[in-house]
Amino acid sequence: MKFSPLFWPIQLKGNTIYILDETRLPQKLVYLRAKNYLEACKAIKEMKTRAVGQVLLVMYTFLLSKRQDKDLKKAAKALNATRPTLSFRFLTDMVLGWENSGAPLEQSILGFLGMLKAKRIEQARQAARLLKDGDVILTHCNISGLMPLIAQFAKEQGKKISFYVTETRPYLQGSRLTAWEIMRAGFDVTIITDNMVAYLLSKGLVTKVIVGADHLTLNGDIANKIGTYQIAVVARYFKIPFYVICPPASKFKSGDEIKIEIRPDNELKIYRGLALAPKEVKAYYPAFDVTPAKLITKHIYLGV
Repeated sequence: MKFSPLFWPIQLKGNTIYILDETRLPQKLVYLRAKNYLEACKAIKEMKTRAVGQVLLVMYTFLLSKRQDKDLKKAAKALNATRPTLSFRFLTDMVLGWENSGAPLEQSILGFLGMLKAKRIEQARQAARLLKDGDVILTHCNISGLMPLIAQFAKEQGKKISFYVTETRPYLQGSRLTAWEIMRAGFDVTIITDNMVAYLLSKGLVTKVIVGADHLTLNGDIANKIGTYQIAVVARYFKIPFYVICPPASKFKSGDEIKIEIRPDNELKIYRGLALAPKEVKAYYPAFDVTPAKLITKHIYLGV
């Protein structure tokens, strides 16, 4: 089984964490270095890594902090403040619990990461079982290496599938990351703009939708990259199955409790130094939206 670089984009070597800089893809595979929890938090805030990369970075940051004899509570507080919509508290509470119990922390963290890797592979296998030969999958944003893995499992099952990938503005994770990794794995992929989804579904060009989630609540609502909600609405209208690859559920009862992160104006107005709008114009960029459980055909759970 071949893995995309995005499947496990963080590594800890000695006293340095190596972070795949997703903002530099697809032009370059560049790894940033973080030597303390403050540098790791900066990478998360600047979206140098996201999705599962953030989970890995949180866990490796605790490992590094432990090796450096740093205060783990301070590291936890800083990590929890990086992205308001994401549920890092599940991870930080778990690690602090291990530390307070006297359990060998490094062994506990490495054991968790090994289980996470196995469960992510199983999620991809579960998703592939839901597919039929000839299916055309629409996806939005990026699920950290799982789309090419799903395609590989489907191929092993004798199914030929192809993909449509939204650009996912304004960070273009779809066109820069997902399309790149699917093409790199040797599968058919076509990029579309975010506002083409209803047209494609109305023409019968898509048979299934698979997206990820950054936050899962107890009632099955999910928060994912902005634009996911409208895709779910359109998929329901055209009776297209809408599948979600989920993280573990938080303690929130419903999506109403999720705080939506509002990113800086300039992330919408400027891309890699290029002005996309007048300097004086206002911009509004909620990074996530909430998709109600009733629009989701099936949750594909991580189960950790």
